[in-house]
Amino acid sequence: MGKVEIPVSLKTMPKRKATTKRGRFESVRQRVESSPRLKALWACSNITAINRMHMNDHGPVHVKIVMRVALKLLELLHEAGVKLGAYDHGLDYEDAKVIVLLAAALHDIGHAVHRKEHEYHSLALAPLILEGILEGIYQEPQRTQVMAEVLHAIYAHRKEVEPLTVEAGIIKVADALDMEKGRARIPFQVGVPTIHTVSALAIEKVEILKGKEKPIHIRVRMSNSAGIFQLDSLFKEKLARSGLKDYIEVSAEIEGEEKKIIEHYAIE
Repeated sequence: MGKVEIPVSLKTMPKRKATTKRGRFESVRQRVESSPRLKALWACSNITAINRMHMNDHGPVHVKIVMRVALKLLELLHEAGVKLGAYDHGLDYEDAKVIVLLAAALHDIGHAVHRKEHEYHSLALAPLILEGILEGIYQEPQRTQVMAEVLHAIYAHRKEVEPLTVEAGIIKVADALDMEKGRARIPFQVGVPTIHTVSALAIEKVEILKGKEKPIHIRVRMSNSAGIFQLDSLFKEKLARSGLKDYIEVSAEIEGEEKKIIEHYAIE
């Protein structure tokens, strides 16, 4: 019997080989940084937040800050021997880094739809991005396990939700720590002199350090004592609901002479 030729249109396309475990984080990071759709969603999120609602940034700058802070928190907790959620699936620290990176990248993309209930909108949009980023890097069941953990972390950054994993708690804390120089995560109308804007302008620097009594020491440097409002009104509650309170110590201090932030305030 002669050889049967299979039409080109019916041939199975070759699958990309799975990346070695050691290179998974770098491969995912490169895809996140080069994704046109992700960049577009970050930009759309800022159009909603800044242009249309006159609020603070929820776009690419916020995302990159949350990524950096979250990965540092993860590193310190890992060094301290804290059990990560990824381990429940038989995944390892490299995979936990992937989960934290992706959750940070995707947690606020729902702003492209609307600020209200944006966590749910992020959950709707995220799988479309995750499928493309993880394809060829993870095989099943690990790909679905990573996706599930990322989606949990996105959902759990919602204010009233208590995270069930360390990785999800990290995203909640890192999101709240984007507060340097007017970048507070308490929504405020840009340019309006309120306690939100004044306290946000008082935060000079947020440092993530190795702690002495606990694995992590968050040191906040302020130019004005009004900055305490940011810590007490938002961060304190988020930390309490993060599941990480036992691992994090926080200190705040004023550097040098206390600076004046506003000259005059009046109620009209």
